[in-house]
Amino acid sequence: MTKRQAFEPLEDAIDAPSPASKRARVEDEPLSGSEPENGVPTNGRATSFQVDAPDTETQDDSEDESAIAAPTRQKAPEAAYTDLYLDTIDRKVLDFDFEKLCSITLSNINVYACLVCGKYFQGRGPKSQAYFHALDENHHVYINMETKKVYVLPEGYEVSSKSLDDIRFVVDPRMTKTEVARLDKEPKVSWDLTNKEYVPGFVGMNNIKANDYFNVVVQALSHVVPLRNYFMLEDLSSRPQLAQRFSTLVRKIWNPRAFKSHVSPHELLQEIALRSSKRYSLSEQSDPVEFLSWFLNHLHLAVGGSATKPGSSIVHKVFQGTLKIESQEITARADADDRLRFEDAAVNTKVSKFLVLTLDLPAAPLFQDAIKENAIPQVPLINILSKYNGIQPQEKMRDRVRYRLLHPLPPCLLFNIKRFSKNKFVSERNPTIVMFPVTSLDMSPYVEPNPKLYPPGEPIWYDLVANVTHEAVKQKDDSVEGEQERKVWRVQLKDRSRNEWYGIQDLFVEKERAETIFLKESYLQVWERRKGQPGVAATSNGKGKGRA
Repeated sequence: MTKRQAFEPLEDAIDAPSPASKRARVEDEPLSGSEPENGVPTNGRATSFQVDAPDTETQDDSEDESAIAAPTRQKAPEAAYTDLYLDTIDRKVLDFDFEKLCSITLSNINVYACLVCGKYFQGRGPKSQAYFHALDENHHVYINMETKKVYVLPEGYEVSSKSLDDIRFVVDPRMTKTEVARLDKEPKVSWDLTNKEYVPGFVGMNNIKANDYFNVVVQALSHVVPLRNYFMLEDLSSRPQLAQRFSTLVRKIWNPRAFKSHVSPHELLQEIALRSSKRYSLSEQSDPVEFLSWFLNHLHLAVGGSATKPGSSIVHKVFQGTLKIESQEITARADADDRLRFEDAAVNTKVSKFLVLTLDLPAAPLFQDAIKENAIPQVPLINILSKYNGIQPQEKMRDRVRYRLLHPLPPCLLFNIKRFSKNKFVSERNPTIVMFPVTSLDMSPYVEPNPKLYPPGEPIWYDLVANVTHEAVKQKDDSVEGEQERKVWRVQLKDRSRNEWYGIQDLFVEKERAETIFLKESYLQVWERRKGQPGVAATSNGKGKGRA
């Protein structure tokens, strides 16, 4: 096939101008000679890339500059494109309980979550990880984890559709004061995305590896009404991360519109591991009472409390009480009556503050009787509470000590039933069962009378709110010791709106009978002072109101 001949010889084209310099092409640059109509390119593609034609007068001066101008981001979607890409959102894969870190840079600054796959990325600019993820994976909808604003990438405009309000609420659940006040009065049942029924406030918590000790403590604290209301309603954005993350976790536990019927404590656990220098982590099990003491003290400082001034935070106002301690050195008169010895001899007296009261169990019998009635010993709660009656002494090192509570008692009392002891060789556990009522525990016999603060002879009623129990589970071990015991922690919580009890062990939630609460090895108890009795703070209208 012969080549097509030119219309004129090349030698005759003497006056032809030199060809224009080559410039980089942009995919969505409008064709020469075609002007956009109404702000939309004539090629029918809505895009955020625009290349401005260089001015003819300054063309020679701009030869050294970049050939491609920076892309211009859209401030709003084009007409008829307001709901573009929203149908690609997959709510079932969204999980905002984990720490907000970019999956590529591991940075926690300016983090966005992809609403299509649930991954975290940093930034949304033209060179950000979220921008490249949108181009590579064709995932276009992202939410800022701090401002809760939703954007479409790579275009970069914000979406203000009300259909995204449920996602914003799950990211940061916020309830009004009226809604919080109804949590303990009106029974409520919710459903997650899988149509699974759950009760807000009584949801499972993920045990990532060995953080069940943490789960039971957080579950118990989230049902202490004054503490719960404070962290659900107060603005803690200027406080340290420990207070902010605990507030977020409490609000997610009580979330009535959750996507899943359980929560994960990963974000708060990471902060606690950092603050405690990995003393408390998700990979190694710890003692719940030791963790509770550490957590309350650091939470007290995180919400603005003073290390030297008692009652300077909500933590101290709820849990802190006063204890009188009388001590005397043990002498040769061991056969003398203890009470007379304390009255006759010189006694050292001091007043101390407490957050947790320790209750000592009687020593377990070494041998069972013939009819095996004492296979598991039992003791009433009032017997071990007699430690604080101011009469019964306790031997402590070289001294004999006796304790007495002082008015006013705190709104909530924390009891630690001491079951574990260590010696040089082995750690021992006391399996004694403690029998206690779930309501109407009278604490007046253990408080020193003070007519100025409380009428003498009046009972001081406390009701049980939460009970943390221990269970020893045997597991096979190939070591020389043979079978080992593994500690399993479980919490029992009271639903005030239904007057029912729930048992929660990690992700498992089930109802329990109030009559059988004491049958397990109780280790940590939370008692709440009943309203409507003398010495209790009045309600907002100035009148104390009782609670059934």
